[in-house]
Amino acid sequence: MPLNAGDTITFERTFTVDDVNLYTKVSGDEGSHHLNPDEHGRFIIQGLLTATVPTKVGGDYNVLARTMNFEFLRPVFTGDTIICEVTIEKFENQDNRTSIAASFLCINQNNKEVLKGNFAGVIL
Repeated sequence: MPLNAGDTITFERTFTVDDVNLYTKVSGDEGSHHLNPDEHGRFIIQGLLTATVPTKVGGDYNVLARTMNFEFLRPVFTGDTIICEVTIEKFENQDNRTSIAASFLCINQNNKEVLKGNFAGVIL
């Protein structure tokens, strides 16, 4: 599906304990807050694991990112469903490539903002 400036794309993901365990193994991020459950039995999701929600949208459109900015606003826990809305700010054909810039906002199932930021790059 072609993109245009002003388009929005939404993606949703619910994080599991298996996600945390796999990411811990791959990243080596073994902070105790990721390995020990809170009083409700939940684990805190690693920030960069949370950031896979907006980057998944970039992957869907074959974006080779040049810059990525993340502002982590509140913790995300196992069992949380994160809804991410990506807004295409710029989509331009330039010479032999297409450049893209987008902003995003991720909220949890309680409509609380958990992550926001932007990315820019080229479409492969």
